[in-house]
Amino acid sequence: MLGISQLVRSVFKEEVLPERLRGHYQEPFLIDKLSHGLCQIVHCLDPAGSRPLVVVGIGTDRSTGDSLGPLVGTKLRSLNLDEVWVYGHLDEPVHAGNLEEKLQLITAVHVNPLVIAVDACLGQSDSIGSLTLAPGPIKPGAGVNKTLPLVGEIHFTGIVNVGGFMEYFVLQNTRLSLVMKMADVIAQAIATGVSRVTETRLRINGIPVSCQ
Repeated sequence: MLGISQLVRSVFKEEVLPERLRGHYQEPFLIDKLSHGLCQIVHCLDPAGSRPLVVVGIGTDRSTGDSLGPLVGTKLRSLNLDEVWVYGHLDEPVHAGNLEEKLQLITAVHVNPLVIAVDACLGQSDSIGSLTLAPGPIKPGAGVNKTLPLVGEIHFTGIVNVGGFMEYFVLQNTRLSLVMKMADVIAQAIATGVSRVTETRLRINGIPVSCQ
């Protein structure tokens, strides 16, 4: 009789950790691409499905451009996803002033959490509106010369405006319409990706299988 580890290997191929995925928020099928990529990354980092998924939306509602993370957190909370814990939303933002405290809280509340960080960033003018999903932590505050701890094992970023000069002013004068639309795409990608993770883990009597 096959052991569990042999049975798992027999029903799915090893997922390869995807490289960075990127696309403009208006790109057709971007949600599908990002959600599939998220499913693959989660499966690679947590093949046994034993780690709680935690989303940390980094930013503040006091600056339009920096509100991407809290907006994503708020949208995810409204979906009432049973499989995801959300920190950082419009009511309780996670920002430079409380980031270390919130990370300590997450570690205390959740055992070995798999953290998905979401943050806004600045870039080239022709990259505004671009979203990125990648494995690895994010370094929040880098665009405005702040030294903050790394966050997450997976991250989403969105380029909300042009960087390189007067970053605080630029963030405060970013169009809310753009940030809202980018937040919609990220939130839907996370929700769909988590659903894919759940479905694939249940497909063969609870044994994790590759994402479809």
